Amino acid sequence: METCLNASHLIKRFPLSKKQAKERNTSSRFLTAVDDVSFQVGRGEIYALLGPNGAGKTTCLRMIAGLISPTSGTIEIDGKTLTKSTDSLRGRIGFLTSELKLDPFFTPNYTYAFLSTLYGIEEEAMKKKRDALFARFGIDKFAETRISELSTGMKQKCSLAMSIAGDPELIVYDEPTNGLDIVASRAVEDFLADEKAAGRAIVISTHIFSLVEKLADRVGFLIDGKMALEGVKAEIASAHGSIEEAFFDVYGGEK
Repeated sequence: METCLNASHLIKRFPLSKKQAKERNTSSRFLTAVDDVSFQVGRGEIYALLGPNGAGKTTCLRMIAGLISPTSGTIEIDGKTLTKSTDSLRGRIGFLTSELKLDPFFTPNYTYAFLSTLYGIEEEAMKKKRDALFARFGIDKFAETRISELSTGMKQKCSLAMSIAGDPELIVYDEPTNGLDIVASRAVEDFLADEKAAGRAIVISTHIFSLVEKLADRVGFLIDGKMALEGVKAEIASAHGSIEEAFFDVYGGEK
């Protein structure tokens, strides 16, 4: 399988104030959120980062999306190194996190058109893709409704549509089903499966075992910023009985 993303020896340290260091009962002036993490993702593949809160999943994904720079290590997309100055590479990444909100005063139509303009997409092509995505997610009925007035599930569906407005080669989603009901969660799962079938490389972070079991091809267990286990999902599940059992086998050994 052709490799799209190569994350190699990623380390991210954040400075700690004296107060923060005291609260953490440490003499170190730095917090290591991600500690020597490496993995690859091929086209048409879903890679799941699985771990508890505070494990470093979001930090890892933010580095991959180009929002923050690693303290050390490299991120390559199609063999080209991602840096702050490589806007052409960053434009090939679709990123979604629960912490990034759509402007509540804008409508889905306006937001999609605005993002498409930033990506340099011509109006006719933009409308064709927007109409197809909005119809698929049922956004078309709310296209001129302010985002602040939409349900949580509809806001998430809008975010999914916006995240691929630029036709990205790599999709990076942080907790894509977090806080959603079963109907909205199913829509997200179906969307990810279809994007995988379309040949996109996809990285998701989650703490939901069933989502990993259902969608992932490869999986990495992040614990305290370190990659505790990484590999083909089916092989890991076979060796331990299931992904959930594998995680807790590893988690128990790390603690």
